[in-house]
Amino acid sequence: MRTDQWQTGIIRASMASILQAGTLEGFSPHWIGNDHGLRFLADPFGLWHEQNLYVFAEAYDYRTKCGKIDMLQFDASFRFVRRARVLSEPWHLSYPVVFQHDGAFWMLPEAHRSGTLSLYRAAHFPDRWEKIGHFSFPVAAIDASPIFFKGLWWMFFSPPGSAREKKSMLCAAFSEHLTGPWRLHPANPIRENLASGRPGGTPIIDGDDVLLPTQDCTKTYGGAISIVRISGLSPTSCTTSVTTRLVAPPAFRPWTDGLHTLSAAGDVTLIDAKRISHSPLRHVHDVKRWLQKTATRTSP
Repeated sequence: MRTDQWQTGIIRASMASILQAGTLEGFSPHWIGNDHGLRFLADPFGLWHEQNLYVFAEAYDYRTKCGKIDMLQFDASFRFVRRARVLSEPWHLSYPVVFQHDGAFWMLPEAHRSGTLSLYRAAHFPDRWEKIGHFSFPVAAIDASPIFFKGLWWMFFSPPGSAREKKSMLCAAFSEHLTGPWRLHPANPIRENLASGRPGGTPIIDGDDVLLPTQDCTKTYGGAISIVRISGLSPTSCTTSVTTRLVAPPAFRPWTDGLHTLSAAGDVTLIDAKRISHSPLRHVHDVKRWLQKTATRTSP
């Protein structure tokens, strides 16, 4: 009888400064989007545009068990402006990586239950997004995290598979263009470790290496963030190692049971932190939903 509840926060410090400190101690989040026990915001990604911060996050409701993508807008003083539903599909959506490239805004949400990875372009930022028809990726990638590095686009992701594989395997793909064609790295999985396999945020460049936040799922899903250093990255080889492990510090109470997103948005960093609830309310809705499905299947 446990329910994971997530809370999203804005930290007024760059991701690089947090990684340099090697801890979240002393960094105070501005918590946003706290709904209630059956709803939450998680997987925050964001960018600045015209002196406003736009945060995109998974909006999840345990009553439907289907994530949507919401946008929260803040002004330069981090005052809340508005919130809007910007992407909804018949399948679950989460992990909405957003970025600018070639004069356009792009979003790459996690949607592996659809059987594919889809790329969206803003038809009217930040509210209207259109799926790119000519984008094709060879795997229904989970938590795909792109970065342009040394003349190539790189995508780090976990593959669909068993529950353990989805949490422990880190794979890579590369392309000369964002829209493809994409080629899988011959060394996949480039890392296999339950403590540092599944992506958990924005890759950033550190000299000749890439630093990738990953999730530590050894004790609980999204228990902490492990920073993986990817060295010697090329279309034929790479090596990986863990440099830092970040946990939710005591000052985050009651959100201290997990941490599974660390994403860069200019001079701020977006995080989410978890508390584990033992309320039976979510499970009551699970039973109701099961009874409704059973009645539908057995009705004449």
